[in-house]
Amino acid sequence: MRVRRFTAALAAIGLVGLVGCSSDAGDDAGTPDATVPVETDAEFDAGTTMADLAEAGTITVGTKFDQPGFGLISPQDVPEGFDVEIAKIIAGALGIAADDIEWIESVSANREPFLQNGEVDMVVATYTINDERKQIVDFAGPYYVAGQDIMVAAGNPLAVEGPESFADIRVCSVTGSTPAGYVQENFPDADLTLFAEYSLCAEALKNDQVDAVTTDNVILTSFVAQDPESFELIGAPFTEEPYGIGVPLGDDEFRSFINDVLEASFEDGSWAAAWDATAGAITDTPAPEPPSVDRY
Repeated sequence: MRVRRFTAALAAIGLVGLVGCSSDAGDDAGTPDATVPVETDAEFDAGTTMADLAEAGTITVGTKFDQPGFGLISPQDVPEGFDVEIAKIIAGALGIAADDIEWIESVSANREPFLQNGEVDMVVATYTINDERKQIVDFAGPYYVAGQDIMVAAGNPLAVEGPESFADIRVCSVTGSTPAGYVQENFPDADLTLFAEYSLCAEALKNDQVDAVTTDNVILTSFVAQDPESFELIGAPFTEEPYGIGVPLGDDEFRSFINDVLEASFEDGSWAAAWDATAGAITDTPAPEPPSVDRY
């Protein structure tokens, strides 16, 4: 298993050490109990992405490195979380073991460029499917549906109730994310701070540099679970965010294959097991009903 980081932006502001920081509970909860099975007799049509990857015996996956429960670098310097386990399930169906996956840190702003430039074979990184992104990349899934919410300081000292508060508070989100886009479109006068990663927003909230962090509820829930003395979740989602697996635009065969693998994981219990061992363990929530795959 190989890991590549892209942390120049973090280093520039002296916060590289925040990546991969987590509580003991988060570290324990993020480690899956079961090994993902690896297909030993898979056959694919020559010239397809699946055949090329299977023959190479490796796949390059873009994922987050700073999101507890979904994609976080562990003390052992390997990524762990629900997104990571979903990627392992897909790799296993290609006959590729987890140790043969190359992981590349994919922050919100570089997911499309990485796919367009061939830096990664697929992106599994809390990646919301929307029509704008579909013009640039393709998506398999969704494999999970989140909703945008708000995290504030414990005790909610400013009595933030929902997105209408964005006009009056300092809010933080991530460059290139759909939550940031929501704030920019609906509250153009908001005092919005943008970072490359949500861990930096969490640290800014903890240091009273911002009043709130907004992104998908499951991401925020994981931050709250790790530090409930510092953070609190409003708990009133106001959007729907279907997470998909990004693949290069036009690779319909690969997208169809991933959709088949996802649907099989919904049926055979491996999807729920991945949730229970990662995000579900951190947030103490059972696996939800899996979403319907959109074969657009």
